[in-house]
Amino acid sequence: MAQTENLNALLQPSATRGANIGIYVRNLRTGEVIEDYRSEALLIPASTMKLLTTATALELLGSDFQYSTYLETNGRIEDGTLYGNLYVRGTGDPTLGSQKLGNQNFLNVWVRELKKLGIKRIEGRVIADASFFDGDAINPQWIWEDIGNYYAAGMYALPYLDNTLNVQLRSAAVGTVAEVVKTLPYIEDIEFENHIRCTEITYDGAYVHGVPFSNKRYLTGSIPSNLGIFGVKGDIPNPPLLLARHLTNALRGSGVEVAEEADFMAEGKVQKRTLLYTHLSPALSELVKETNQNSNNLYAEQLFRYMGYRISTPCTIANSVLMEQNVWRNRGINLYSTFIMDGSGLAPQDGISPQTLVQILQYMYGSQNKDVFYASLPTSGETGTLRGFLAAGELKGKVHAKSGTTSRVKSYAGYMEAPNGDTWAFAIIVNNASCKMRQVQTMIEKTLNDIYRANR
Repeated sequence: MAQTENLNALLQPSATRGANIGIYVRNLRTGEVIEDYRSEALLIPASTMKLLTTATALELLGSDFQYSTYLETNGRIEDGTLYGNLYVRGTGDPTLGSQKLGNQNFLNVWVRELKKLGIKRIEGRVIADASFFDGDAINPQWIWEDIGNYYAAGMYALPYLDNTLNVQLRSAAVGTVAEVVKTLPYIEDIEFENHIRCTEITYDGAYVHGVPFSNKRYLTGSIPSNLGIFGVKGDIPNPPLLLARHLTNALRGSGVEVAEEADFMAEGKVQKRTLLYTHLSPALSELVKETNQNSNNLYAEQLFRYMGYRISTPCTIANSVLMEQNVWRNRGINLYSTFIMDGSGLAPQDGISPQTLVQILQYMYGSQNKDVFYASLPTSGETGTLRGFLAAGELKGKVHAKSGTTSRVKSYAGYMEAPNGDTWAFAIIVNNASCKMRQVQTMIEKTLNDIYRANR
């Protein structure tokens, strides 16, 4: 389809003339293509990649799926003593201690369940078993600027507390180095190399860098001066170990003696054990809603990594990619020309076309998972990451979509209520515009309004 005047707001400004842009809009009832501009171009999608991840998870696992976390032992219980270790074996549940979903007091529930079994002493240690995922806790396609920050936290079979560490800094005079006061949660052996300076900026310009399982963290950038305590978020270096330590403390605090200190295993074969208790996560429908409504990278990555188990364990990125390709091939959608590097869209090497996104959206609109998937999407001007998008005018409340924003990327994909009551699926991706992404958003808003008005 040739370019129409409905796209002028996005294609004519000088800031987007050198940009890579793809647009595709299709009427889901009639199949009519409403707009098509370079719709087969492979573009960096940013967080609209989460549509692929969540749609695949729903199709593969079902909306009622729940993660299981197992309390197990390699020993025996006699006269109130557990002779052996207590293992916490995870399968990737991102809601353990999460501020978003789940029971934040779950450790107390675990302690009660263990005490019901008559356990008063553990003649061993609590060991976090994270071997269900492979040892690549960080996606190798992510960039250094992101790794170690809260929005690019590592992926573990035992995530904990959203894998998020809040570093409390003391903001002082301009030019001084901000002092590290404490961390939330407390991590006893963490080390910081701190280069964060207090400056005249008015926003958080600080970054936390570090790799999984290492307690060394590098603090760089700047924060506003003279603000007292200022929090900067990074990732927890070893969530499985922290979980094992906190469970050990909870047991001891409730009167259960634990002879040895907590430990963890990131890899290795699971030996024969006895199951003591199974913890279940909220349903996948709730996790998908959190992922899409709030663009939760951790939830997306945990879902993405988990799906690889259908091929083999430990779960790997390569198997997750293969699983996504298989799911959609069986549904008539070819992803083999799509570059799938992760589940959240953080990787700048991700590449997907607007046409492929619309194909997935169209399939999901006829799927048994339609209602769950549709309800997971933010609504324009009202909810989630679309609260400030199309917040005024005719399209407020009529667009249900996922947004995506990273450096030099702005994207939107989802569903639009057409003037005649039909539903359109659409995807708009803009890469490398020479202006601020907020300006690109304004251009996309005008483009969608122009398409809507032209098709009354």
